[in-house]
Amino acid sequence: MDLSFYLIQLLNGIQYGLLLFLVASGLTLIFGIMGIINLAHGSFYMFGAYLAFWFTGLTGHLLSGILLALPVALVMGYAVERLAISFLYRRDHLYQVLLTYALILIFNELQRMFWGSDVHSVPIPPLFSGSVPLTDTQAYPVYRLLISLCCIGIALGMYWVIQKTRLGMTIRAGASNREMVEALGINVNRLFALVFSLGAALAALAGMLAAPVNTVYPGIGDSILIISFVVVVIGGIGSIKGAFIGAMLIGLADTFGKVLLPEVASMVVYALMALVLFWRPQGLFGRG
Repeated sequence: MDLSFYLIQLLNGIQYGLLLFLVASGLTLIFGIMGIINLAHGSFYMFGAYLAFWFTGLTGHLLSGILLALPVALVMGYAVERLAISFLYRRDHLYQVLLTYALILIFNELQRMFWGSDVHSVPIPPLFSGSVPLTDTQAYPVYRLLISLCCIGIALGMYWVIQKTRLGMTIRAGASNREMVEALGINVNRLFALVFSLGAALAALAGMLAAPVNTVYPGIGDSILIISFVVVVIGGIGSIKGAFIGAMLIGLADTFGKVLLPEVASMVVYALMALVLFWRPQGLFGRG
């Protein structure tokens, strides 16, 4: 295995980590600000992939499909928050787990009703279907580079919103002390609905971007949910920076684990989580 092989794996690990960041950032915001353990978060990833498949088939182009699917994901997230999640804010975590697990079952049945149980593929736009040559014999797909660039742009946009805007200040204050935010006269219900909708849209967008390279099939969000919780635990609950660092660590560990240690590849990410928690039980950037 030459250097170009490891370069390809590095790019794959970065691309996977950036997609995980989109999912985990919404999950850590919802958990850190709203105190909600949302087991149904992976279902938004699944619906994002299916919406991309559906709208791309209708319009004939992935970009237009994503532009049509994103507002649907936002509305879906808002509806779920208003009709279900809003009743859990004063409840124990057990109620949250039970309700959000029930939502997984409901979403899975809705997916089967609308799209069936077949495996689908989403075509890569012709403009991005080529490859970038790395050596005389190795090349890297342009679309995977595009996924990484899109995720980096979204991450920078999130940093600007969270750190530099009034909305971001309110979100950070809500993560630190919800009662204080309420006392200042801020409509916490509206803030929570916005945060949940944005978190759902981020997970759905990750599914839309990943659909052309991972295919679309029932239950696609289950595995991404588990690994996203690992990212949140490693990075620290409520920390966007922690979600980014944790996602990159998991993306690289998972990719190189499958290449270098295929016999124990399924254990690598959980071993990494155990090491981080042994060193910092609250996660890399979590509050003690």
